[in-house]
Amino acid sequence: MDKKLMAVAAATLSLGIGIGALWVGNLSEGAHADEAAEHAEHAAQSAAAEGGHDEGEEGQLILSAEQIAASGIQLARAQPAGLSLGLPFPGEVRFDEDRTAHVVPRVPGVVESVPVVLGQPVKKGQLLAVIASQQISDQRSEQAAAQRRLALARTTYEREKQLWQDKISAEQDFLQARQALEEAEIALANARQKISVLSGSMAAAGGNRYELRAPFDGVVVEKHLTPGEVVDETTNAFTLSDLSRVWVTFGVSPKDLNRVQVGKPVTVSAPELNAEVAGTVAYVGNLLGEQTRTATVRVTLANPQGAWRPGLFVTALVATDSRQVKVAVPEAAVQTVEDQPTVFVRTGDGFKAQTVALGSRAAGLVEITEGLEAGAQVAAAGSFILKSELGKASAEHAH
Repeated sequence: MDKKLMAVAAATLSLGIGIGALWVGNLSEGAHADEAAEHAEHAAQSAAAEGGHDEGEEGQLILSAEQIAASGIQLARAQPAGLSLGLPFPGEVRFDEDRTAHVVPRVPGVVESVPVVLGQPVKKGQLLAVIASQQISDQRSEQAAAQRRLALARTTYEREKQLWQDKISAEQDFLQARQALEEAEIALANARQKISVLSGSMAAAGGNRYELRAPFDGVVVEKHLTPGEVVDETTNAFTLSDLSRVWVTFGVSPKDLNRVQVGKPVTVSAPELNAEVAGTVAYVGNLLGEQTRTATVRVTLANPQGAWRPGLFVTALVATDSRQVKVAVPEAAVQTVEDQPTVFVRTGDGFKAQTVALGSRAAGLVEITEGLEAGAQVAAAGSFILKSELGKASAEHAH
């Protein structure tokens, strides 16, 4: 009995040991399998990373020639250039005061008609307004009386001259008649002069009316008359300005006055108009302003299209010096990427972002002092498109 129990126990123990060995073997095989899978995953990630690096280095944009043309990107060559250096000043477009007139009535009166409107272009001599005035009527009456006295004095003179020549009257009578004729001529000339002064150089309308006419070709920029209004010599009836020519004025501090002189070239630009025009310094003030402590500088600009309107704020770049630089590119080629000035250099398969150092700027060009060699092609117009694409690529890599 005891021998039988011992045999059963031995058999059970042998069976347990066999099962345990089999279970341990299965665990070992599972661990090895997990390790192999993890190793394969790391290898796949490494391969993917290496594959992404092959697509393009950091800052590299792959674009075909067709894509570049479709995007409107234009190329420019970095090359030596002569830059005209200058000083920028904030300025303002103003009326040309030499071609601006304040038309005022010469005598009190009542406005009868105003055939022009604000902003209307007018020609020299064009009628601006008709004004009725009692003073004009009185002056015309004086002129008419002077004309009649002159006619009578001339008749008396001719008669006395004939009588003196025929030895009928004394010479004294002839001399008195000649003096009266001269005085009548003077009186008529004086009356005519008063009418001319009162009416200005404009043509008079007759009766008690006189006319205001344009002194030159220009535009009605101010109008302060309406029919029925009472006016006098202090009334600013119209302001006319010839806008085909305007002034640009700006202030210059004493430390820069020796560099801003009459005849210096000036480039006037207006960001709102996206336009610029060249001119020269026409005047440098001799006095400093009490408020600004700057001297007024004036530039005269041709304005045939009327685009440079008085009141427009502009920037005046006064050329002060010029020098030759080794590498220059258009200003449109320079973009700011991660707070650094950057240009996009043309490569065989697209563009590469290149950080550069900037120098002087002038006439739409900017000097490159570091980071770019002469002869390289860079994206000029449309370079902002490349900046945008570079930003998208950086965002994708970040994710």
